[in-house]
Amino acid sequence: QLQLVESGGGLVQPGGSLRLSCAASGFTLDSYAIGWFRQAPGKEREGVSCISTSAGSTNYLDSVKGRFTISRDNAKNTVYLQMNSLRPEDTAVYYCAADTSVLQMFRLCKLTRNDYNYWGQGTQVTVSS
Repeated sequence: QLQLVESGGGLVQPGGSLRLSCAASGFTLDSYAIGWFRQAPGKEREGVSCISTSAGSTNYLDSVKGRFTISRDNAKNTVYLQMNSLRPEDTAVYYCAADTSVLQMFRLCKLTRNDYNYWGQGTQVTVSS
């Protein structure tokens, strides 16, 4: 059974930092592209960042470039999202997801939700003073 479990969310002041974790069971994370998505109340779920299987190439939403960093620890079978300089508009439920298609092995990972077929339950991030 392939499962993804997010953790690390919480309440943080503007300008603060959080590190989200996405732990996998039932498969090895470095075999698939892994994405982080977020969904704020009343908004569509959007792709924030992803990391590819091939050479670990990464991709970011423009509004988080320079503030968020995605990384993978193969020994722990975990993907992280380091979030710095957080803003109130970053408030959302954050989800990690896996793209287990054959195509993901040969391309840069994508930030479109329809490309991902396994999802975690999400973790709440609230940025507020």
